[in-house]
Amino acid sequence: TPEQPPFNLNTALFLAGLAFDAYTEPPPDSSRWERGSSGLNVAFLSTAYTRSLYKGIIEVTPIRASDLPDEDDTAESLLTGGGTDAALLVSVVEGAWTEDVEKLEKEQFHNGVLDLRGCAHVGRSSTAWSNVDEKKAKKNKEKGGSGAYHIKSSWGRGGEAVWEDDPPFYLYVQDPENARIVLTLFDDDVVGGGSPIGSAHKKLTELLPSTNLGATVSMMKDQVIQQLAKSGKLKDAIRVRVNEVTGEEETIIDEDMVMQAINESYGGAGTVNKIKMTSKPRKKDKGGQRAMGIAAGAMIAGPAGAAVGGILGSIYEGQVRGQVEVKLKYTPIPPGDLRLKERNRYEVKGGLPGIEWGQLYEKTSSGSRLVDDDLEFCCAVLHDSTGCSCAIYRSLEKRLICLSFRGTCAPIDLVTDASIAQSAWVEGEDVEDPNTAKIHTGFRKSLNSISRRLKELMLAAVAPGEDLSDYDVLVTGHSLGGALATSFVMDVAEYGMDAGRGLPQLEPSEPWWSSIASTITGKKVQIGAPPPPPRPKSLKMYNFGSPRVGNDAFCRKFDSLVGNGIDEAYRIVNDQDAVTRFPRTVNALAFGNIGYDHCGPTVLITEIENQLSKRDGNDGALKFQQSEMLWIEGETNDAACPVRDGEALSDPLGSGSLLGDITDIVGTFQGKGEEEDKSFSFSKLSNMAEKVTGRLQKLNVEDVASIVGIDKKFTQREMKFLQSIFSGEGLMHHMEDRYYQGMGMCSGYAALPGQELRPLEELEGMDVSEIEEAINEIGSDTMSSYEEQLKLWTENVPQV
Repeated sequence: TPEQPPFNLNTALFLAGLAFDAYTEPPPDSSRWERGSSGLNVAFLSTAYTRSLYKGIIEVTPIRASDLPDEDDTAESLLTGGGTDAALLVSVVEGAWTEDVEKLEKEQFHNGVLDLRGCAHVGRSSTAWSNVDEKKAKKNKEKGGSGAYHIKSSWGRGGEAVWEDDPPFYLYVQDPENARIVLTLFDDDVVGGGSPIGSAHKKLTELLPSTNLGATVSMMKDQVIQQLAKSGKLKDAIRVRVNEVTGEEETIIDEDMVMQAINESYGGAGTVNKIKMTSKPRKKDKGGQRAMGIAAGAMIAGPAGAAVGGILGSIYEGQVRGQVEVKLKYTPIPPGDLRLKERNRYEVKGGLPGIEWGQLYEKTSSGSRLVDDDLEFCCAVLHDSTGCSCAIYRSLEKRLICLSFRGTCAPIDLVTDASIAQSAWVEGEDVEDPNTAKIHTGFRKSLNSISRRLKELMLAAVAPGEDLSDYDVLVTGHSLGGALATSFVMDVAEYGMDAGRGLPQLEPSEPWWSSIASTITGKKVQIGAPPPPPRPKSLKMYNFGSPRVGNDAFCRKFDSLVGNGIDEAYRIVNDQDAVTRFPRTVNALAFGNIGYDHCGPTVLITEIENQLSKRDGNDGALKFQQSEMLWIEGETNDAACPVRDGEALSDPLGSGSLLGDITDIVGTFQGKGEEEDKSFSFSKLSNMAEKVTGRLQKLNVEDVASIVGIDKKFTQREMKFLQSIFSGEGLMHHMEDRYYQGMGMCSGYAALPGQELRPLEELEGMDVSEIEEAINEIGSDTMSSYEEQLKLWTENVPQV
C-alpha cells in the first residue's frame, strides 16, 4: 500500500454523508437549470455561487415557427411526413468569444447555434414532428407527452410548427448589456442528426431593453421589498440583528425568498418577439437545382442558355426560410448590495429516508469539524445520456471544495453487466500494450461526459481574488460514484485542473484558461502561452463501496500519485459488499492474471450483527460486545485484503491442500529414516489408510480446487462471495443503511434508520432480542425502499 497519512475517521464520516447525499435529485422544475445541447446540464442550488458566474437568467418559451420548407430527405419524409420536423435551439454569445461574434456578423452562411464554440449551454424546444397534427398533439399531452404539432404547407405559404404549452428553458447571462441571443430553427431527424434550417441573432438589449444593468440595480431593491411586503414575508426574508462579537448591526437575508420575490416582481409575463431567420447553411447537394437550371436555360436560349443555367444553378443558395415567435423574460440575480451576511446552512441527510448523516457527524466531530455553518451546495452536474452526476459543495470560510459523484441507482447493473471491456486511460495510447494504463470503458465514457464542465465550475467555486491553490479539495462517491471519484482524482493529481479537455488524451488540450476566462472574470483576458493548469492546496479521496476501476497498470499509476499529487486515498468497504468485487475477469483462475484491481488501501467496516458474541455466564446468552470495528489495509496488520483476488494459484502439494495433507500422512508413516521405521507392516498400512480415508471424507470444493493448483484460501473467499451474491446479502451490504450502520459503529454509535443515535455502551447491556428488535424498528417508507431494491437485485441474480 502507498505511504500516506493515517486513515482519518472524521474525514471519512463527513464524506460519507456527501457520498449518499448526492443521490437526492435536484428539482426538475427549478428555474436555475443550465441545459446544454449535448445533454450536459447544471442545476444551480446556491444563489451566491450562481451570482459568482452569472448576472441574470433568460427564460425562453417557444411559441410558433412559420415559413418552414418541406422535407427534402425522401427517406425521412417517409418516416415522419413531408414537412420539416422543427425544433428551436437558443444560446447566448458573450464575453471573450469574439470568434463567435465575427462568424455571426461576417459570414453569410453558417449553422447558427451549432457552430458556436463559446456558449456553455444551449436551450432546446421539443420537436414538432410533421406527422403530428393538432389532434394527435392533444392525445400526446393527455398521455404526458409533448403538445407540439405541425401545420402542413400550402400554396404560397410554408409549413408551421406550434409548441403548445411547451415548458420554458433557461439561459444564464454573464454580461446582459453586451450579450447576444442566437436562435436556430432545426430540422430534426429520426435517423441521423438532423440539420439547421436558418438562424438569427440579436442583442439582448434590443429584444429586452430592461436588461440594462444600471436600470436593474436602481429598480431592484424597491421592487423586491414591495413584493416581499405584499406576500407577508418581508420580516422573514430580511432581518437585522446585532453581532454579538462586533456589536454592529448585520442584515441577514434569506436568498431563496429574495430570488422568489425577484421572479414574481421583475419582468412581468415577458415579451413576445417575432424574429425572422437571416442566415442559413450552404447547400451540400446542388445536383437537382443545377439540372433544373440547365433545363430552364435550354428552353430560353438553347445550348448556351443551358450552360449559363447550369452555372447559376450551382451557385444559387436559395432563400433563407423561417420565422420564429418566442417569449423572453429576463430575471436578474441579486447583485452585490443584496449579498448574504449569513448563509443558510446546508443540512446533509442522505439518499434514503430516516438516515441522518449530518447528525451522526455532529455528534462525533465536536471540536474537529471540517466545516462550520457555511457548507454550501453549489450545483449538480448531470448528463442525460450517460447518467453521470456530480455535486459540488464548498465552504468559503474553510477554503474547502467537495465533490460527490453519484452512484448507480441499480447496483445489480454492476454485478450482472457482462461488459468488462477496457479503454486506454490516456486516449490515443495503444490499448494492446500490456503496460498501458486501462480503465473500464463505461466508467471512462461516463466521466468524460461531464469532466470538462465540472472542472470549469470547480475553478469558479473559489472566492473572488482567491485561487484554487488556496483550497483543499475532497472527493467522494458511493458505488459507481466511487469509481468515478477515483478516476477524477487520478486525472487532477497527474495533470492539474485542466479544463481545456475532459479526461487525459494524447492530443493537446485547448488552453484551459481561455475556455473559462469569460466565466470567471466576465471580460476578455489577454494571454500568451497559457499557464499550467492550477492545482489544489490538497487533494483527498475517500470513497464507499467502489467497484474496481482499471487494470494493474492503472492501479500502479494511481498508487504512485499518492503522496505525489494525492494527499490521502482510502476505499471504505462494508463487510461482504459484493459490488467491490466487480468487474471480474474470466482468465483470473486460469492464469492468475487479474484484469481489474483496486486503487489505494481498503478500509473494512462492520455491522452490529457481527459484534454479537457469547459472554461468560450461566445463561450463555448472546450479547453485544465491541471488538474490531475497523480494519485498515497496511495499518491494522499484514493480513491480505479480502476484497482483492490475490494469488489464485498455489503449490498443489503445499500444506493445507488435499494432496499436501495426504503426502504428509504418507510421510509420517514412512518414518524418520531408521531401518526399523521403514519396515513394512499391515498395521502401518491400515493406520495410514484410515487417516487418508478420514481426510477424504472431509473432501470439499476447496480440496478439489487445490488439486489443480488453486489456492485454498482463494477458493474459500470465492465461495463465500458467491454465497453472498446468491442469497442477496452481498448486495444488501452495499446499501446506504448498512454503510450508515457501519460508519456509526466506527464512531461509537448505533446508527439505525429512523431511530435516535445510541452510544454503543448502551448496547452492551442489552440482550440480543432487544438489539434485533431495535434493528427491525425501521420506518415503513425506509423498509419499503429496501425491499423494493432487494427484490430488484435478487430477481436479477441468476444473470451473474
